[in-house]
Amino acid sequence: QVQLVESGGGLVQPGSSLRLACEASGRTFRNCAVGWFRQASGNEREFVAAISWGGDSTYYATSVKGRFTISWDNAKSTVTVQMTGLKPEDTAVYYCAAVPEAAIPYGSSWYFSPSTYFYWGQGTQVTVSS
Repeated sequence: QVQLVESGGGLVQPGSSLRLACEASGRTFRNCAVGWFRQASGNEREFVAAISWGGDSTYYATSVKGRFTISWDNAKSTVTVQMTGLKPEDTAVYYCAAVPEAAIPYGSSWYFSPSTYFYWGQGTQVTVSS
């Protein structure tokens, strides 16, 4: 079992930056792909970004491409998403999720689906408002 803990959320003004971090406890991230999703009030959970275990593949939602960057730390113990140029529509609870890569069906589209992921964090609130 992998327990995930997100951190780094907060209240910022439009145009600001934030860095969200996801750490694993219990079992490590080893051989897991990691994704970030978000859920705004009254909306369904939506894909934000994902990264493969090797770090050689990254995926982004169209709405965040060019503004958000997902990456591993050197120890492969933390996944961060650097968010720049934040907009009010980025306001949501952001969730980290993980899945053993061996469990992902063939095809990159599976990284975009919440149903692919086995483990989830509790979420961290990001609010973008002036």
